[in-house]
Amino acid sequence: MSEITNAIKQICEEKGLSYEAVITTIESALAAAYRKDYGEKNQNIKVEYSPETNASKVFDIKTVVEDVPEEELAEIEAAEAEQKPVIADTKKAAAAPEVAATDAADGELEVKHRFNPKTEIQISDARAIDTAYKIGDEIKTELQTHDEYGRMAAQTAKQVIIQRLREAERDMVFGEFKDKEREVINGFVQRREGRVVLVDLGKATGVIPPEEQVRSDRYLPGERLKFYVKEVRITSRGPEIILSRTSDEILKKVFYLEIPEISNGLVEIKAVAREAGSRSKVAVSAENENIDPIGSCVGQRGSRIQTIIRELGGEKIDIIEYSDEAEVFIANALAPAKVEDVKLLQEERQAYITVKDDQLSLAIGKDGQNVRLAAHLTGWKIDIAGDGTGVTPKEGEEASETENGEVGGEEAIDEVPAEEVSEEVLAEENSSPEAEEKN
Repeated sequence: MSEITNAIKQICEEKGLSYEAVITTIESALAAAYRKDYGEKNQNIKVEYSPETNASKVFDIKTVVEDVPEEELAEIEAAEAEQKPVIADTKKAAAAPEVAATDAADGELEVKHRFNPKTEIQISDARAIDTAYKIGDEIKTELQTHDEYGRMAAQTAKQVIIQRLREAERDMVFGEFKDKEREVINGFVQRREGRVVLVDLGKATGVIPPEEQVRSDRYLPGERLKFYVKEVRITSRGPEIILSRTSDEILKKVFYLEIPEISNGLVEIKAVAREAGSRSKVAVSAENENIDPIGSCVGQRGSRIQTIIRELGGEKIDIIEYSDEAEVFIANALAPAKVEDVKLLQEERQAYITVKDDQLSLAIGKDGQNVRLAAHLTGWKIDIAGDGTGVTPKEGEEASETENGEVGGEEAIDEVPAEEVSEEVLAEENSSPEAEEKN
């Protein structure tokens, strides 16, 4: 194996590039150097390089096309003489072989091919070389090779190699992470830049915009977290990987990794409602009657669910048993509150819920969070009232709305930011009969 081959393989390992990509880069650099010192007008220089022998062959490559009218050739030659692009008759300048032209019939923009003497040869000229040539054939004319290049040619080759290797590296990173779009991956927090958090993903750096960050996360440098790849796009500075910590997919992925019954397909996640960093509800079901879907997720003495909670930074999680019956599913979704009665208006997808008065605050939840998550989980608008008020569908029209659920009657609580909730409110929740029963 030659020293050049070893050097190429070393570059491949360091940059994570394919062997073919590096060879293509070297060939482009040699072509640029040859064009700089020895190239002629309208030559399409291509180089074939063999690293084993360190030998190269140089070709002028042309594609055979139809004959071009004399007027068009004259126009092209005049434009080249003046060193300015050929102008199409409909606003678009084009030095390239294709220009824009307007179809007079319907006014639509269509592409008209323009002869490019650098990359193309007319069929009449091609058949002067060999009568067997036909339109679409590629003619490779071997040119004389040279062992030495000037200083400027060498500098040009160096710039081409650096640029092409960067482009190849960017393309490789983009392709790899584009395949991971809409998936959950691991990464290490790198640093903060203003309100943006940068994440080390190994071969690339991801970005978490402010709207995709969880308020309770601290994002300490070196901290290992799971991230949802929301979008991968190409920018002028290379691939940009947009990450999210608020996505429902992170919650689903953690359940899939931590609960064997879900990864094996014995238990299925039917729906997820999440307020990232605060609380989530997960609806699960099992086709086999002998499997307890909630027990499988909670684990022995809560071991599995506690692991998931730690992975999500202390986010509270309610496991709900899914049911095809809307009344049962909605009642389950309002847990830990106990529901007395459920009335549905199918067309409006409106549910009117009755609970005991002492369960009303528990059903609504802090800042209306419990009913809001239940509404999101089930896809129904939910109106809750205590059994002493006796809210009916007609009276429910006057209910006040929260973000995703509806809270009826005078018992409705005002929505306030989570950080402003006083310790007395929390103490009142913990002293409810339901909380005492749990304790």
